[in-house]
Amino acid sequence: MGRYISLERLIEENKERYYETLEQSSARWHDGKHDPWPYLNYLLYILAQAYKEFERRVNYLKSPRGEKTAAVLAAVERQVSTFRVADLQAECPGVGLDLTRRILARLQKEGKIRSLGTGRGAKWEKLTN
Repeated sequence: MGRYISLERLIEENKERYYETLEQSSARWHDGKHDPWPYLNYLLYILAQAYKEFERRVNYLKSPRGEKTAAVLAAVERQVSTFRVADLQAECPGVGLDLTRRILARLQKEGKIRSLGTGRGAKWEKLTN
């Protein structure tokens, strides 16, 4: 995924609706009486979500002092299961790898998260107090 907004990821996150609208739009296709609008509206929704994500990420690019740290901390808070540094970087473009790692080290020292491995693919998890 990296730092890119993935339409594929957005569709995967909304795959139930994808299949519903595809079925609705293809009903009566053989009779020439199908309605493409449910599926087209779904695609427009996905594009709108991608644009909102893009807009949110652009706002992180030029931020005042402390904003990048706050963005990483907020991204960690939003995690519901294990996460990787790459997941945080994808949510916080413009935040350097070194800063992200320093914040994770600080959170680990404070007992808020723990590492489940080492190296590039290491996963992290939040600890509940």
